[in-house]
Amino acid sequence: MLFADIIMPKGDYLGEFEQFVLVALLRLGDDAYGVTIRREIERRTKRPTSAGSVYATLDRLQSHGMVSSRVGEATPQRGGKAKTYFRIEAAGKRALKQSRQAANAMWNGFEPTAGIGAKS
Repeated sequence: MLFADIIMPKGDYLGEFEQFVLVALLRLGDDAYGVTIRREIERRTKRPTSAGSVYATLDRLQSHGMVSSRVGEATPQRGGKAKTYFRIEAAGKRALKQSRQAANAMWNGFEPTAGIGAKS
């Protein structure tokens, strides 16, 4: 496969954090809402993550049709507020797959040296 075969249309490139959010949505399934998404990213990347950055990214991904949302039931534990649940859509899955292929193309043939690589 040539790198040119996996290039996304202009504006559809995913940044690292967008990829993290989309993978979190895949992992969480029906339980994906802001807090669980943030926790999943922090747990797996060992990086602090703000709720604001999660919601801003979800809004951006939703505006590109990569993510959709639904409002759940209001609960007393949340002061009568409802949670907004998110899910990855086909466009998000495609963009995530293309991003992974692009990264793999960059790493292809690279021999880990100087402590850089899969096992470092």
